[in-house]
Amino acid sequence: MEAAALIREGQPVAIPTETVYGLAADATNGEAVARIYAAKGRPSFNPLIVHVLSLAEAERIAVFDDQARALARRFWPGPLTLVLPLRPESGIASLVTAGLATIALRCPAHPAMRDLLAASGVPLAAPSANASGRISPTRAEHVAASLDGRIPLIVDAGQTAHGLESTIVAVADGKVRLLRPGPIVDPAFVRSTGGAIESPGQMANHYAPNKALRLGATEATPDEWLIGFGAVPGHATLSASGDLVEAAANLFARLHEADAQALPRIAVAPVPNEGLGIAINDRLTRAAAPR
Repeated sequence: MEAAALIREGQPVAIPTETVYGLAADATNGEAVARIYAAKGRPSFNPLIVHVLSLAEAERIAVFDDQARALARRFWPGPLTLVLPLRPESGIASLVTAGLATIALRCPAHPAMRDLLAASGVPLAAPSANASGRISPTRAEHVAASLDGRIPLIVDAGQTAHGLESTIVAVADGKVRLLRPGPIVDPAFVRSTGGAIESPGQMANHYAPNKALRLGATEATPDEWLIGFGAVPGHATLSASGDLVEAAANLFARLHEADAQALPRIAVAPVPNEGLGIAINDRLTRAAAPR
């Protein structure tokens, strides 16, 4: 497997997960992790998610209490990332955690990522496979457009299923704090507000297209390319039927499409701020933040 051979050589490779395409490298090799940061142009204070094959492997890296273990058994493999205390003997490169005492762990479900984990035999640090702060990739061509020439391999397995990065929660002191909304929605997750960066995806300006982005638009101005939703048709739509699952899967693809148009600005129709819409609006708000 070419991808596994590159991982063993300390190189990063782009690989699909069920959420978005990730840029994977050996999480125990500091130089390999540094190549992720270099390829993405990623700030060193923004930590990375580490992907593992199983709960047993995760427990060798982080300290799980009963609540964290129950969440892993309920949602893994799948799009839930747990932020937990890092074990001193974990072997994870310090660059992965950006100096924090915690680590973000996920057990992915996508067969390509699981095959790479099995073949390489190491935990894999894998942020989204795009230039830092830009639109996350849901297809191999998105990766190529963003990172062409910066990485040695892109594994193409078609469009990702969820099209939205994983839900991230911190588990401590009997509480489950929601750090980043995502495909898994649970009323037991209490939204964290403000404070220092604890996990990936918390920077105010993130997931951004190259063009200015206006939210809550019911119609386009002459210089805007409108991404519709439900009753607002637009030039293209997240979901004509108003389906939030379909909208999440299409979100980044539509932003990529809008960014490639001749019109200089992008507008997005209102999306209900409920259920999966909370995660969609989180990404859109960060994408529209001043930069």
